[in-house]
Amino acid sequence: MQDLLQQIRAANATGLYYVALFSALALPDICASLESQDGLATGARYIAWFDHHVAPRYGGNLDGTTCYRFRCSMLHQGRTQHPQGRYSRIIFVEPGVGGNVFHNNVLNDALNIDVRIFCEDLCAAAEAWLPGAQQLPHFQANLANFVTRYPNGLAPYIVGPPVIG
Repeated sequence: MQDLLQQIRAANATGLYYVALFSALALPDICASLESQDGLATGARYIAWFDHHVAPRYGGNLDGTTCYRFRCSMLHQGRTQHPQGRYSRIIFVEPGVGGNVFHNNVLNDALNIDVRIFCEDLCAAAEAWLPGAQQLPHFQANLANFVTRYPNGLAPYIVGPPVIG
């Protein structure tokens, strides 16, 4: 999990905002599935995890349902609008425009979010959640199947070069 969070943060810090955003949007699914009995992601689990761990940072402007619908539109159709969305669209502002930060504002029926802050909020929420989740028996069982980076390969399949498996 730490490798994933580090890579999201690295993408975010180097201006790879699509990569950071797409990856950060998957974190509630990943975290919720790791702590579930069956190890599977569902919309209801995403929403509940987001509402508990991230939504309080957004003062009512962004809840689990809104983020889940945005995630579905963004990851599956490459869109920032969802037909049943709370807002006409969600607009992510890239940092660096005159030193101003535009974040968590509703503008003409669109939610404006700073992409760096959003990605960091999701990473920070996952990091804060992790110590408690690691104590759950379901987490330990599901972690065995979690994607991992193997710097020296994964025997008996590939030995030597780094692999993700």
